[in-house]
Amino acid sequence: MNLFADIRALVVASLDQLAAEGVLPAGLSLDAVVVEPPRDPAHGDMATNAAMVLARPAGRPPREIAQALAGRLLADPRIALAEVAGPGFLNLRLAPAVWQGVVHAILTDPGFGRSTIGAGQRVNVEFVSANPTGPMHVGHARGAVFGDALASLLAHAGWDVTREYYVNDGGAQVDVLARSAYERYREACGEAPQIAEGLYPGDYLIEVGEALKAEYGDSLLGKGEDTWLAPIREFATARMMAMIRDDLASLGVKMDVYSSEKALYGSGRIEAALDRLRALGLVYEGVLEPPKGKTPEDWEPREQTLFRSTAHGDDVDRPVKKSDGSWTYFAPDIAYHWDKIARGFDQLIDIFGADHGGYVKRMKAAVAALSEGRVPLDIKLIQLVKLMKNGQPFKMSKRAGNFVTLREVVEQAGADVTRFVMLTRRNDMALEFDFDKVLEQTRDNPVFYVQYAHARVMSVLRRAAEAGIAADDATLAGADLARLSHDAELGLARRLAAWPREVEIAARGNEPHRIAFYLNDLASEFHALWNRGHDETGLRFVQEGDQATSQAKIALARATGVVISSALAILGVTPANEMR
Repeated sequence: MNLFADIRALVVASLDQLAAEGVLPAGLSLDAVVVEPPRDPAHGDMATNAAMVLARPAGRPPREIAQALAGRLLADPRIALAEVAGPGFLNLRLAPAVWQGVVHAILTDPGFGRSTIGAGQRVNVEFVSANPTGPMHVGHARGAVFGDALASLLAHAGWDVTREYYVNDGGAQVDVLARSAYERYREACGEAPQIAEGLYPGDYLIEVGEALKAEYGDSLLGKGEDTWLAPIREFATARMMAMIRDDLASLGVKMDVYSSEKALYGSGRIEAALDRLRALGLVYEGVLEPPKGKTPEDWEPREQTLFRSTAHGDDVDRPVKKSDGSWTYFAPDIAYHWDKIARGFDQLIDIFGADHGGYVKRMKAAVAALSEGRVPLDIKLIQLVKLMKNGQPFKMSKRAGNFVTLREVVEQAGADVTRFVMLTRRNDMALEFDFDKVLEQTRDNPVFYVQYAHARVMSVLRRAAEAGIAADDATLAGADLARLSHDAELGLARRLAAWPREVEIAARGNEPHRIAFYLNDLASEFHALWNRGHDETGLRFVQEGDQATSQAKIALARATGVVISSALAILGVTPANEMR
C-alpha cells in the first residue's frame, strides 16, 4: 500500500474520465502530474498540480480544470474535501477511514513500505575501498554506514544490490606498508626499528612484525628489498584486509565482493578497457595544457596517452599512461569500472571521501564512454566527521598513528548509535559526532528519541498483556479502527502513511539520511500523542474497562512500532524493546 500512489492513480483515472467526456483533450501526457503533501499542512492532506501542468497543453484555464477534477474526485469515498487554491492547485482532505485503513494495512501487509520501483535492476554499490595499509578511521566509518544503509534502502525498494569493496593493493602505498612492516619485523627480531619519514608509524604493525617473525624467523634480516619486499607486501596486505574486515564487522557491515586492483595488472584488462575507448576515438597521444593558476616549477610539456574525457563532460582530458610507459592511477580505475559494466550491472554507485571530489567528472566520463551512456554512475562524496568528547576534540590514536579508528568509535558509542548518528546529516555535509551528546538520554539525542519511541510501543504491548487484552497482530488488525478518531491519532496515522513514499524518494535520490529524518518525525508524532495522554485520558493506549477501544489504540501503537523497526532495519540499527 502506497497511499500517495493510490491517490495519484485516482487523479489520473479522473483526468482520463474528463478526457473521455470531452472536458479535456484526448491524449494529454500525465507524466508530470504529482500528488504530494502540501507545503502547509493546514491546507490539506495532499495536493495535486494536475490542473497547473495540463492548462497549457489543454488550452484551458487551470482553475477550470481544477474545478472539474475536484468534482470527479469527490465522487470517491476516500476524498472528503477537494478545494481549488491559488492559480489552480487542488488541495485534498481524505476521509478518516483512509487513515484508519493505513493502520490495518501495516498490521496485515508484511511488505508495507517496500517498493518495486527498482524493478529488479542490478546495482553495484562500491564503498569504503580504503587503502589496505592500516585500521579504518572514523571517516571510513561514515562512508561504511552510508554505503551499507544505501544498499539496504535500494534492496528495500526493489533493486538487486551488490555491496563491493575495491582493494587498492596495486599502488605505491602497499610498498610503503611492506617497508613499514619490515621495520616492525626487525623490531620483533630484537633490532631497533627505523620508522623513517613517510613510513606508517602506527603500533598496529607491531603485531604484523611479530607474525612475520613467526612465519620467517630471522631469514629476512639483512636481506635486500628484492628478497623481502614482495612476500612482505602480500603478507601485510592480507593482515590489513583481515583487520579491515573485522572493523567492518564491528559496525555490522558485510561486503558481497572484494575486488583487487593488483589483480588488474598483467591481466590484460587495463589494456582491454583502453582499447575499447580507443576504438571509440577517445584515447589519443597528446600534450596537456599547463595546470591553471601558478605553474609548478617541475612542470614540462610531454606527450602522454590521454583519455578524451571532455567528450563526456569533464573539464580537461586525463592521462591514462605516463610518458615513461607506466599506468596512471586512473587507468586501473577505468578497467575496474569496465569490469563492473561487463558483469552486467544496470547502475553503478561509488562512495568516495570528500578529498576525491576532483575524481568525479573523470570517472563519470569513463563510465559514460565505456557503456555508451547505458549505465549511469552516481558518485556520493562523504564529508568529514569531527569527533568531540568532554567539549574537546577527541584525541588521535597512538595505535593508529595519526587518526581515530573506526573500532575506537564503535567501542565508545556502540554500533547502533554510531550507525544512526552517521546518518543524521546529508552525506555532503560535515558531521559532528559528540560522544557525550550521542549517549545522553534526552530529546536532543536522535538515537535515544527514536529508540525510546519503539520502547514505549513495546511497553504498551506489555501493559496490554498484563491487562489481559489480546494484542497479537491478527487481533489488532480486526479491531474497530473507527474508534481512532482524534486529530492526534489520525495525525500519527498520516505520518505512518507517508512511509512508503519516503522510501521511494530516498531510494530514487540515493539518500539514506532521509530515513533517519523520517524516523525523527515519526517518533516526534508518537511521543506527542503519548504525552497528551497524560492529561487526556481518552488518548491513552490502554483504556480501563474498554477492550474494544484499547485494541484500536494499541493497533495504532503497534503499527508505529512496525514502521520504526522497518526503518531502523534499513539503517542497520536494532530497535530497543526497553530503555535502561
